[in-house]
Amino acid sequence: MSTNITDKNYKKLSLQVTLNGFSFCVFDTLNNKIVALKEIELNNFSSSSKVEDLYWKAFNDHPELKEKYDEVIVLHDSNLDTFVPIALFDEEFLGSYLQYNTKVFETDFFAFDALPNYEMNHVFIPFVNINNYLLDQFSTFNYKHVNTILVSKLLELSKNIDEKQVFVHFSKNKFEIIVVQNQKLLLFNSFDFVTKEDFIYYLLFTTEQLNLNPENFKVQLLGVISEDSDLFEIAYKYVRNVSILDVSNIENNNDLSKADNLKHFILLQS
Repeated sequence: MSTNITDKNYKKLSLQVTLNGFSFCVFDTLNNKIVALKEIELNNFSSSSKVEDLYWKAFNDHPELKEKYDEVIVLHDSNLDTFVPIALFDEEFLGSYLQYNTKVFETDFFAFDALPNYEMNHVFIPFVNINNYLLDQFSTFNYKHVNTILVSKLLELSKNIDEKQVFVHFSKNKFEIIVVQNQKLLLFNSFDFVTKEDFIYYLLFTTEQLNLNPENFKVQLLGVISEDSDLFEIAYKYVRNVSILDVSNIENNNDLSKADNLKHFILLQS
């Protein structure tokens, strides 16, 4: 995009995209403010509809998406991803890193986000059809995977903390467990779930693999979660130290509610 200062409008657009909808945030980069934050669900449409057509309608319904931006960032939200240490990374074989946790095809397109500060790369399969649609809307944009943002921020928050920290990030039908220790990623995994019992089983089983005792380790929850949630209550029942992540001191101070800051944590940190 143009680097001419007279052409700058000091606005950035971040989009978090899935096949069932997307959320977006408009940032005023001059005053470091959030201008708009919206969430659009597409699952009310016919299953025979193309996702590009659903995005086209949503873009027509939200004029903010038609404006000009100095920067556009697209975050792909899926569980088709894995983190790979740089020592084991070969860009020629991206698909091989994913074949152990998802079915891959020769026709799949693979991408990766570099995290040089943490000596690893994040390999994923982007939504190519959504990217192609967005290329028609914006002259250029950068895209990443949502978990690149999530893990990077949690690793940043773990600086100089020598104890193992457990984070759980909740979305509508899935959650991620991230275990970090002083800017080292010890574990990352994503789980689909239906019931609160699914969640607590996966949490206790995963932490047991790291020899973590529920009486001792701390769990911080973020995403679509609150202290009134059944998920919080069952975590509190089986793990002694459970809390909601404190987002009050995290950058991008804004006037949003605590619930919105937790729910859109990744989008707001992009």
